[in-house]
Amino acid sequence: MEVISIIVLFASFFTLLMLKVPVAYSIGIATTISLLLNIDKMPGLTTIAQRMTTGIDSFALLAIPFFVLAGEIMKQGGIANRLINFAKSLVASLPGGLAYVNVLASMLFGAISGSAVAATSAIGSIMTDRMEEEGYPREFSASVNITSSTTGLLIPPSNILIVYALASGGAASVAALFIAGYLPGILLGLALIGYIVYVAIKRKFARGQRATLREVWMHFRKAFFSLLMLVIVVGGIVAGIFTATEASVIAVLYAAILALIYKSVTIKSFPNILLNSAKTTAVVMFLICTSMAMSWLFSFESIPELMSGFLLEQFSSKFAIFLVINLTLLIIGTFMDMTPAVLIFTPIFLPVVMALGMDPVHFGIVLVLNLCVGLCTPPVGTILFVGSGIAKVSVSQVVKPLLPFLLIMVVVLMLITYIPEISMWLPRLFGL
Repeated sequence: MEVISIIVLFASFFTLLMLKVPVAYSIGIATTISLLLNIDKMPGLTTIAQRMTTGIDSFALLAIPFFVLAGEIMKQGGIANRLINFAKSLVASLPGGLAYVNVLASMLFGAISGSAVAATSAIGSIMTDRMEEEGYPREFSASVNITSSTTGLLIPPSNILIVYALASGGAASVAALFIAGYLPGILLGLALIGYIVYVAIKRKFARGQRATLREVWMHFRKAFFSLLMLVIVVGGIVAGIFTATEASVIAVLYAAILALIYKSVTIKSFPNILLNSAKTTAVVMFLICTSMAMSWLFSFESIPELMSGFLLEQFSSKFAIFLVINLTLLIIGTFMDMTPAVLIFTPIFLPVVMALGMDPVHFGIVLVLNLCVGLCTPPVGTILFVGSGIAKVSVSQVVKPLLPFLLIMVVVLMLITYIPEISMWLPRLFGL
């Protein structure tokens, strides 16, 4: 592709984004325009439609609608309350205890549902009012909720890790990515808790009532079957009992049975649950369609090779190249949603980092955490707007208390980038 065509591709894409054209349409239109500029050298326009359809012709992608459905069932199934009560029994008696409860509950619910948005809305809608009653500012509660909900995108099962596995062209397996996400997700949660400890001591936040061992055991029993889903789904994948796609179906059945047993949903609730899940799945799948078309265009014109050559020529050290890639992805994450960003930029940057010896699984975790930061930042941060709306505070009010949390996320990102064992120790331990 000539330089002018590359400029047109990205200029048209970013212009459409600034005009608030939906991301999927922006990707598709920009790809079509670039193809038209080189129609004499490239296949016909029907290629875009073909690449869109073949891009989602993947057995692994079937896991996404089922995990979305499982998350929707759990969101409406009373599971969030059980997880919150269990987390509260563990840490509520510490200074700033309810803030720790928020983080732990978001980690647990985000991991079970596989959705940061679901964790933000489910946990935030309960915890914000509880925290305000004990003297926590609503904007601080929103900041805790927003950033901690991203841990569920690293701790499996995670839909975005499945998307990355597809974008990597098979270089990284879903099972390896799932296992690799555990330690980084837990490290992020602990880092956020560490900052909360400092704030709680400085502001003298209230302590909750200490739970007895009997109360801890009671809340654990109530949350046990919700937590068991993680063991069944991830354990089954790692043990080779079933694939990620089969695990997603098991997750749906398990979540439905659990919700019916808890009597938090009824049979009559399922049509609405299915409709909400279908809407979410349709958006995700259309994004994948158009993103795969753009990824094909990159590959056809050897853009990944050009980018790899450029970075390797301009920078002499791996440290500098990894830093440049991280900064680029942090900027991209501020204005692009996670799914298209993963699909578009994985083919560009993965060859670069692999040439420098970085494992594709390791890069997947780095990429996802990069884009998690973007979900919490304006102007397009989905979780930022959801969390602010749930807490009933404006985005401008949340930004100031949110900044230290974002800084912590970036510090954790740097640690994960330059210490590969944080991501790779568990996959290697399990032979993945």
